[in-house]
Amino acid sequence: MTGWSVLTRKDVLAGAMFMGVALLGLWVSREYPIGTALRMGTGYVPRLLCWVLLALGACVLVQGLREAPRDAPSEQGAVARFGWRPLVLVTASLALFALTLEWLGLVVAILLLTIAGAYATRGRGIIEALLAAFVLITLCWGIFVYGLQLTIPVWPEW
Repeated sequence: MTGWSVLTRKDVLAGAMFMGVALLGLWVSREYPIGTALRMGTGYVPRLLCWVLLALGACVLVQGLREAPRDAPSEQGAVARFGWRPLVLVTASLALFALTLEWLGLVVAILLLTIAGAYATRGRGIIEALLAAFVLITLCWGIFVYGLQLTIPVWPEW
C-alpha cells in the first residue's frame, strides 16, 4: 500500500481536517483572555473546544492509520456518486428553519426542519422524523425559552 492511499482514507482525512480546524481556532483565539474555571474569559470555552477537537481529530487520524488495507476498488465502484440530495435538502431545511422561526414559531419551524431533513436520506420514516422533532422541540424550548429566557416565539402569532 502506497503512502498516498493511506493518506486518502476517509478517517485519516477527517482526522487531519479536525486537527487543522482546531489548530486554526487555537491560533485565532491566542489573544483572547482565558481566565479561570470560576471566572471564564472570552477565550476559555473556544480554546477548550479547540483542544477537545484536536484530541478527537488525533484519535480519528490514528484510527484511520491503524485500519487494515482494503482491496482496490473495482472499476465500477472507483468513482462514488456525489450525494446532491443530502447536500441540497439539509441546506434547504436549515434555511427553512431560519426563515420560519420568527413567523411560525419554534415548534413549527423545528417540525419543518426535521421533516425536510429526513428526506435527505432514503429509508428514514416519518415516525423517526417526528420523534426527532419532538426531542429537538423539547430541548430547544427547555434550553432557550425556559432556561435562557430568550424571546423566541414558540407558536405562530397569527
